[in-house]
Amino acid sequence: MSAAKTKAQKIIDEHGVVVFSKSHCPYCSSSKSLLNELGAQFYALELDKIDDGAAIQDALQEISGQRTVPNIYIKQKHIGGNSDLQGIRKDLPDLLKSAGAL
Repeated sequence: MSAAKTKAQKIIDEHGVVVFSKSHCPYCSSSKSLLNELGAQFYALELDKIDDGAAIQDALQEISGQRTVPNIYIKQKHIGGNSDLQGIRKDLPDLLKSAGAL
C-alpha cells in the first residue's frame, strides 16, 4: 500500500467525519458550510495545501472510486461529493450523531 493510501485510510479510520477538500473549490465550501450549519465536528484536509495532496487524491480514487473533491466520509463510509451530501441532508443529523460528530 502506498504511503498516501495509508495516510488517507488512517484519516478516514480515525475521524467520524472527513472532508477531503481543496481550498478554492466552491463545492467543498458548500459541503463544509452544511456540516458547520449542523454543528458537526469534522476533519477537513485541504489537498491543495499539503505536499502529498495529489498523491492522496489518487489514493482516494483507489479507496472509493472517486477522485474528485469534496470526497466525504461519515463513520468510515464513503458518502460521495457535495451533491451526495446535500441529497442526504435530512438524514445527516442522525448520521452525524452515530459517527460521534454531533
